[in-house]
Amino acid sequence: MEKTILTCALTGVLTNPQQHPVPVTPAQMAAEARDAFNAGASIMHVHIRNQEPGMGQMPSWDPEVAESVVNAIREACPGVIINLTTGVVGKDISGPLACIRRVKPEIAACNAGSLNYLKIKEDGQWAWPPMVFDNPVSKVQQFLDVMLECGTHPEFECFDVGIVRSVGMYIKAGLLKPEMGRAEYNLVMGVASGMPCDADLLALLPQWMAPDSVWQTTLIGRAEIWPVHQKTADLGGMLRTGLEDTFYLPGGDRASGNGALIAELAQCAQRAGRAIASPQEARALLGLKAQTA
Repeated sequence: MEKTILTCALTGVLTNPQQHPVPVTPAQMAAEARDAFNAGASIMHVHIRNQEPGMGQMPSWDPEVAESVVNAIREACPGVIINLTTGVVGKDISGPLACIRRVKPEIAACNAGSLNYLKIKEDGQWAWPPMVFDNPVSKVQQFLDVMLECGTHPEFECFDVGIVRSVGMYIKAGLLKPEMGRAEYNLVMGVASGMPCDADLLALLPQWMAPDSVWQTTLIGRAEIWPVHQKTADLGGMLRTGLEDTFYLPGGDRASGNGALIAELAQCAQRAGRAIASPQEARALLGLKAQTA
């Protein structure tokens, strides 16, 4: 039976923990990771939050905090694969690079292209000031250089079709080295100014991916995301969800936590006739080094 990899996106960035049940502290992150791990997730996608009182809605690039969070997750989930976020606006990427060097994650996000990051409200007002999530090739190269140095596998985040196609150019240009594992695409759908969360669009995208690559979807929204999760499973993609991406179960009820979301994702895989990969099987599928005792 074909295996699929489940990833849990534990907390995300900027969501206010006073308004939504997102984990912030190392202990909270570890507890949520354990629930997701027990439900079948072999990879934890990790954002680091500010640990100062009342500041948990803000990101942190403090390597000490990153190490504390990652160590707590690794202790709670033996053998788990850490996938570290890296996304920042602007040229200064010293914070993410310092965190990669400190925790040496097996996987790190590599945002593969720029996007006008926009959202409009019903009254025609911007939800936030229009901004550019800037990821020029020079910035991508800087991240890939440090990932290569640290033995980290890049996950290419693709917010639109042009970015999907750009990854193939990065590979042809030699930016992705063979020792970094298979090319991995993360198709981000549901950002208001990016690709919509649409099963018909999803079915078209694998043709634009490099040979022998692997891919997953990140689906942002409410109950409408779940048919697209099922389409991902049916098409052979890897699966991701978590409180970063949604608070809602397929029926529209709010999820109690990451474990409940991952349990639903596992059901998508099973309906597609696919088994859930263990962490060691996930490493083999992605071309990562096997974990040693």
